[in-house]
Amino acid sequence: MNDISIDFIKEKDLDQLIPLCALHSKYERVPFESKDKKEKLSHFLFQEKPPLFCLVAMKKQKMIGYASYMIQFSTWDAYHYIYMDCLYLLDSYRGFGIGQKLFDSIKEDAKKMNIKEIQWQTPNFNTRAIKFYNRTGGQSKSKERYFLEII
Repeated sequence: MNDISIDFIKEKDLDQLIPLCALHSKYERVPFESKDKKEKLSHFLFQEKPPLFCLVAMKKQKMIGYASYMIQFSTWDAYHYIYMDCLYLLDSYRGFGIGQKLFDSIKEDAKKMNIKEIQWQTPNFNTRAIKFYNRTGGQSKSKERYFLEII
């Protein structure tokens, strides 16, 4: 898989990102609404100081995976960390080291920003991802994640 490139997403690639987000959502068994997603993501990804970063794995002109992340702050630890929101690859591209390349690119970006920690989560049924994250050296903390929709 030497013909895979990893780079920050470009605005012209957003049309390919939305279907991958939908597939990721389906994989994690949560609903997904694509309405206005392109405009919303464009707003947050392409600001002068973006609150959201997205790396994409491309094979020629086709997007085959992505990883998104943001800078967060821990009050307890009194430092910034990166929260990796998503890491997803099309099923036929898993197991070839592409996920590791996306993850390593996030680590490189963290080093450039002098950030020393990355946090993320994955559903407990996603055993393949859990094995991958264990191989990266990541450590699991058992917590329940809650959501509250404000209407």
